[in-house]
Amino acid sequence: MDGAPPPERHPARERGCRVSEPESPVCVALTTCPDEGTARRIASALVEERLAACVNIVPDMTSVYRWEGVVETASECLLLVKTRRERLEALRRRLEELHPYDLPELVALPVEGGSSAYLKWVVEETGSAT
Repeated sequence: MDGAPPPERHPARERGCRVSEPESPVCVALTTCPDEGTARRIASALVEERLAACVNIVPDMTSVYRWEGVVETASECLLLVKTRRERLEALRRRLEELHPYDLPELVALPVEGGSSAYLKWVVEETGSAT
């Protein structure tokens, strides 16, 4: 046993919270944009096209990175994109079309738990257009 309580004894459940089971089909993808206008344009397109259920825009972030052999510092906006893992490839292609950077950041993190109702909503909102 890995030390975690059995599912029926999960601390969040004991407090009355509902948590999703592991292996959720949902992931959170991260990308950055050079300004808030670009971030809003990309976020809107991803949600309208059902590639994302929700995109949070975190403005005024500082990024430090190496590009073409030089350490750079830039002010950027971070986008937190909630989507399904199976939509990641389509999201990547669309992000490359929309993004002004030569190499847009795209890093996806698996969602291992959370509100099962919210995760269900993410799955529903990233389905086929009705």
